[in-house]
Amino acid sequence: MPIIVGAEEIRERDVDAQALRVFLKALEILGGPRKLIEMRNLTWVTSLMEAAYAIVLAEEGFKTEDDIAAFLGLTRQTVRNILRADPELVMMKLEGELQEKTPKAHTAGGLAKMAYREIKEGRDALLFFSSVIEEGAKILGVGWPAEVLARIKGLHFPTAGSELAERLKGLKVKDRDLGEIASRKETYQHPRELLHYLAEALRA
Repeated sequence: MPIIVGAEEIRERDVDAQALRVFLKALEILGGPRKLIEMRNLTWVTSLMEAAYAIVLAEEGFKTEDDIAAFLGLTRQTVRNILRADPELVMMKLEGELQEKTPKAHTAGGLAKMAYREIKEGRDALLFFSSVIEEGAKILGVGWPAEVLARIKGLHFPTAGSELAERLKGLKVKDRDLGEIASRKETYQHPRELLHYLAEALRA
C-alpha cells in the first residue's frame, strides 16, 4: 500500500531542512564547528539553531512572532529581537561577542539572517564543503539540536521527561543517548529548557 504524505508534513520537512541549512551556513560564517569547540562556547549552538528556525519560520512559513515563540519556547520579545537583528551590525561586533557565554538574541538572529540571505542569493556553500561541515557537526556533537526539535515537533509543553525520552531514544551524541538524559528530569516547561538541559549534560 502506498504511503500518502500530506502537504502539511511536506512543508514541515521543508522548514526543518531549510533551518538546518541556515544553521550550517551560520556555523560556516562563524568559522566552523571547531571554532566553537576551541572557544568552549557550545551554548552558541542552541541559540543559533533557535535563530535559524525563527528566520525560516518567519520567511518561509509566514509565521507570526507569537507562533514562533510558542514553537521554540521563547518570549515574544526574544523572537522580535531575532527577527529585527541587523546582520551588518552584528558582524562588526561578532569577534568580541564570541567571548560571551550566551549570545544575545540579536547576535544569533543577525547571523541566521545573514546565512539565510546568502542561501537565498545563491551563495550557499559548495556541496562538498557543505557535506564536510555537516559531517564535522555530527562528529563534534553540535548538530543535534536540529534533530531534537524535529523529533519533538507536535508535543505540547509542559511535557514529561518520560515522553521526551521516547521521542529521543536512540539519538546519540558522543555515544550518549539523549533519550536517557532527558528522562532524568521529571518535566520540561518548553523546548528551550530541554535543549539547555541536554547541552549542560553533554558538557559535564
